[in-house]
Amino acid sequence: METKDIILDLRTKKGLSQEELAEKIFVTRQAVSRWENGETIPNIETLKLLSKFFEVSINTLLGSPQQLVCKCCGMNLEDCNISKETNGNFNEEYCKWCYTDGDFTLDFWKQYIKIGGVEKFEEFKKQIIDEFNTILGIEGLPKIEKLNVLSGSFVNLEYRLPNGDMVKFLDDKASYLGSQLECEFGGDRCFGIAANMDFLLVCTYEKNGENPELVMYKKR
Repeated sequence: METKDIILDLRTKKGLSQEELAEKIFVTRQAVSRWENGETIPNIETLKLLSKFFEVSINTLLGSPQQLVCKCCGMNLEDCNISKETNGNFNEEYCKWCYTDGDFTLDFWKQYIKIGGVEKFEEFKKQIIDEFNTILGIEGLPKIEKLNVLSGSFVNLEYRLPNGDMVKFLDDKASYLGSQLECEFGGDRCFGIAANMDFLLVCTYEKNGENPELVMYKKR
């Protein structure tokens, strides 16, 4: 969809007239009309107002011309997971699990980098990758080549134990090194891996983390 169609669709879904939308974002009705006719597009400041009002990203308003990726964890960004600033504006560089209310959430790794430097942090990540690739030998798990910093609230899945109890192994407020990988044998399930200073974890799950199963939890 083009910007003109997106604005028309969002306005219609809100049940607003062109004049009512204009009042909400401090422009004239004629300006809204020109947008929806494809004669012009909103300037950047007006796009920010439209983004906040409709709760969609500027990228969406422009017809999603590029695939946004979180610069912290590497996750593909969509309107449902893009971070916001304290004023409610979208921050289209990060996901909401890595950055929220104007600050990063992954304090542990920020401190690690601050103390040891980026080079030491990359060395630690390589060490974790080597452990996953050489120690575990899990069937169907492809070779791991990169790890992202992930929020615990994103990767802390709940697993069913053999006795029927449900349990989580991670901390929602912590952050971990992890990644998602497609199974070498195909199918609907994929692998999720997570690690920190103390452990390595491997699990499988379906789309959106549904029906997770713990494959291995190993102390380092």
